[in-house]
Amino acid sequence: MSPAPSRRALLQAGLLLCTAAVLPRARACEFFATTLRVTHPWTRATAPYADSCIVSLKIDEVASDDRLVALRSPVATGARVDGHDGVDVPIPAGRETVFGDGGPTLRLVGLRHPLEIARSYPLELVFERGGTVAATLNVDYGRFL
Repeated sequence: MSPAPSRRALLQAGLLLCTAAVLPRARACEFFATTLRVTHPWTRATAPYADSCIVSLKIDEVASDDRLVALRSPVATGARVDGHDGVDVPIPAGRETVFGDGGPTLRLVGLRHPLEIARSYPLELVFERGGTVAATLNVDYGRFL
């Protein structure tokens, strides 16, 4: 027969549960500008000969109208949206903008090397009003979450 838990052990367990309920959850795939949030930038692994990759991400919690004007990463020479020669996408206030998964196609072009599964690479999103958001581009194999 095991001994009953001590009063001290029960109090410690109760405090731990209360603390876990009060603290905010960690959000490793969220990046913030002054007026918006960028969630889970990701791409798929690329073949050795690939010249580009599609970047999927979500922008929400947009407090005021903005524009995504650039996307930069050391793994590519540039970026474009839907076949245009650059990035210039309106980000409306109060709405969610999803790139990839049915939304506009955001693409890194001129890849300098293949992107490998389970790796992550630096990524900067430049907004007209919100400034530059330093993010991480994860190389996944699943769908946008």
